[in-house]
Amino acid sequence: MTTASPGPRAARPSPSGTTAERLRSIRRNGLSIGVATGLYGISFGALATASGLDVWQAMVLSAVMFTGGSQFAFIGVVGGGGSALGAALASLLLGIRNTLYGLILAPSLPRGGFRGLARAHLTIDESAALAAGGASTAQKRAGFWAAGVSVYLFWNLFSLVGALAGQHIADPGAWGLDAAAAGAFIALLWPRLRSGEAVAVAVAAAFVALVTTPALPSGLPVLAAALVAVVAGLLPSRRGPVHRDGVEIEEEQR
Repeated sequence: MTTASPGPRAARPSPSGTTAERLRSIRRNGLSIGVATGLYGISFGALATASGLDVWQAMVLSAVMFTGGSQFAFIGVVGGGGSALGAALASLLLGIRNTLYGLILAPSLPRGGFRGLARAHLTIDESAALAAGGASTAQKRAGFWAAGVSVYLFWNLFSLVGALAGQHIADPGAWGLDAAAAGAFIALLWPRLRSGEAVAVAVAAAFVALVTTPALPSGLPVLAAALVAVVAGLLPSRRGPVHRDGVEIEEEQR
């Protein structure tokens, strides 16, 4: 007597079950990203109120601007005695990358109506990265909305906590908050330093900021450092043409 073994078809999960599980996994990742990223909001809120903003001003800035690097740049320039125009320009330069993310993700995400407006506001590093990792349009959308909504909620929640706490800090320097903006920038930048070119641009920008800080008014060194990345982006890339699979042509010909 033989026992019939289940065939490959019986052991294999159904395509619909696999797809649903994959979407749930993407949404869980988005929630985790939201909590981890949102914790940085404590630093932003505390720095914003320590820099002279009241709680409502800090929260409106956080809710409307909603891009961490630009927010830290804004309060860093204002807190350093720079003008509002210099702070706005520094924030604008750092936020340009979100426009590029939006152009790349446009084919997979809504472009009109309320959902289109929400998509434009939630286009940040985290939502764009999780969406880009999706293998289908459904997975891209799930990743984008999960990360974007989670980061927005937790970022503003923790920013409020930091802003309320920052009101009771008389001397930000005594708590190290005067260096928190720079520390937060480094924490945001560090995962992106994955190539020699990126490291070289970061080092050059830091050098320009250090050299120009004693000579230029507050806020302008940040703009000068940001221009290093703009100039580097305009230079011809040293990498050869890349196939769809990410293999450089020059490497293939060796």
